[in-house]
Amino acid sequence: MRSPRTDDWPIFGHDAPDVAWRPDPGAAAEARLARFLRSTGEPLLDALQARGTADPGWFWGAAADDIAVAWARPPREIVDLSGGPAWARWWIGGSFDWSWAAVEPRATRDPDGIAITWEGEPGTSGHVSNRDLALAVRRAAQHLRSLGVGEGDRVGILLPMLIETVVAVLAVSRIGAIFTPIFSGYGAPAIASRLADCEAKLLITADGFLRRGSWVDLKSVADAAVASVPSVEHVVVVPRAGDALEVPWTEGRDVPWAYPAEDPHETAPRDRDPETPYMIIYTSGTTGRPKGAVHVHGGFPIKAAQDLAHTFDLTERDTLFWFTDLGWMMGPWAIAGSLLLGARLVLYEGAPDYPAPDRLWSLVERHKVTHLGLSPTVIRASMAHGEEPVRSHDRSSLRVLGSTGEPWNPEPWWWYFREVGEGRCPIVNYSGGTEVSGGIVGSNVIGPIKPASFSGPCIGTAADVVDDAAEPVRGKVGELVIRSPLPGMTRGFWRDPARYEETYWSRWPGLWAHGDWASVDADGFWYIHGRSDDTLKVAGKRVGPAEVESAAVAHPAVLEAAAIGVPHEIKGEVIVVLCVLRPGEVDDADLRASVAKRVADDLGKPLKPDTVAVVKALPKTRSGKVMRRVIRAAWLGLDPGDLSALDDPSSVAEIAARSPLTTG
Repeated sequence: MRSPRTDDWPIFGHDAPDVAWRPDPGAAAEARLARFLRSTGEPLLDALQARGTADPGWFWGAAADDIAVAWARPPREIVDLSGGPAWARWWIGGSFDWSWAAVEPRATRDPDGIAITWEGEPGTSGHVSNRDLALAVRRAAQHLRSLGVGEGDRVGILLPMLIETVVAVLAVSRIGAIFTPIFSGYGAPAIASRLADCEAKLLITADGFLRRGSWVDLKSVADAAVASVPSVEHVVVVPRAGDALEVPWTEGRDVPWAYPAEDPHETAPRDRDPETPYMIIYTSGTTGRPKGAVHVHGGFPIKAAQDLAHTFDLTERDTLFWFTDLGWMMGPWAIAGSLLLGARLVLYEGAPDYPAPDRLWSLVERHKVTHLGLSPTVIRASMAHGEEPVRSHDRSSLRVLGSTGEPWNPEPWWWYFREVGEGRCPIVNYSGGTEVSGGIVGSNVIGPIKPASFSGPCIGTAADVVDDAAEPVRGKVGELVIRSPLPGMTRGFWRDPARYEETYWSRWPGLWAHGDWASVDADGFWYIHGRSDDTLKVAGKRVGPAEVESAAVAHPAVLEAAAIGVPHEIKGEVIVVLCVLRPGEVDDADLRASVAKRVADDLGKPLKPDTVAVVKALPKTRSGKVMRRVIRAAWLGLDPGDLSALDDPSSVAEIAARSPLTTG
């Protein structure tokens, strides 16, 4: 069998003239993915993907062996498809407790090795060894049991990114209970809706957390939420703020976070069916009942670890830092994947540019981060501060840059590549969703990478781009689908299986329709063009908002942009572009006209924006996603729905003030 070489893999488009990064052949041959290819007997990645699509049981059995899943009992069968692809069951006859597998083997193998490094906004930091993490999880699980939490009970976790956050996630899972991660920036109604939907028995929160130097009174928000959720019997409070906040306390209900004496029996793995639910994670909604994606021990954690191993090349020698919150799926993803693979996880509690714009880069230098994950929005915000904050810090530890959350514009992609990664680190672009436990498409470290592209489907994920008849399309935009089940797919929405089937499986029988527009170019590189329900249709022409935004950001005065479609009597819909300008630029009619012309020059005159408006900020979640549905609602004077996920809700009012439809 041939040794894998990048020039043997035409699927990667190695002859494409606009490739930005190529791997060193020697390094590529030693990457985890290349070694996995050799172990399967498939010398070519496209052949591996084809075999995995045709036989997902074979692929996932081989993948689990390759990442050394720590089974308590190996499965006798990999997958059972008797219930149809929407309800596939995995690891039949096996036993797997992801919490045990994430901490106990590494505590035995390397007790003094560092499992977690935490850094707070003031600069304080701490480390937890493998041994101490395992002990903390056992003791925390014992504490939760003493409060009446048992198998199948639901527990909300409303915490910033602390060491206790990781311990809480693992301890709830160790009991066999089910945790619901909740974004620490949510308001009380959004928290209450999630706790009520899953009928949570207990909430774990903190007294407060720091945000840009100010303490946020998290406990009061939690109290307001719990007041309307009668199922919550106890609120466990992690001390974070100390004397900085006056913490409200309800006797009999509120309990301090504690580590009681160790239960010596906790070191042995329990007999856990891998299909046992361990997490209900709610997708961001607008109005109505939220959708709780149910994930199991043998699903989300294994998919996260496999993606980090084969897509990001994460090893036990590496250190992962992904700027995220627990309420975004990348929080549980980073925790599960890094711990299962034996890597060190870095957590940061705070803003990315506080107290100075070099905060993230100083963190990379201080903790020798090898794998850095940032959203395009964070990069665009960092660009506004110039190159000096980045260049003033040693980034030689970095070897992989990660990105997810939204489509890229070319300029910030190049800035991330050249300034942060010094032109030597691949940007592993990664896109998927909460309901599939991570990636559907991704780049990797063994083949060339084009700017803002994906190498193709994530390894083992049978992704395709199809037309309205579910036929594959290349060279034009189509719908992103998955043709074969994978372990990370949700086991349905909490107590609403019909809604799950309707959402993902009803359009084409046997195909998962993800709801994203995608395309594959002539060289085999993939691109995501945004949500299909965000698509703009102007005079019969269809365009993704990301294309319009990329054209607008290409204007030298524009830092960020968001494109929406608004109704028009003749054209059906016209384009409105909201722009954030670069520092020093001044808003006037000539500049706005120039931006509109730039879009028209790039995309054609029929797609020239009807209106360009300048705002100070775009509505985004704390994870960096631009909320186009909120922008559109504000522009049209409609109810924007739940705004609790927004980092700065005041940005919505400014958009409404700029709109001629709401101001007359």
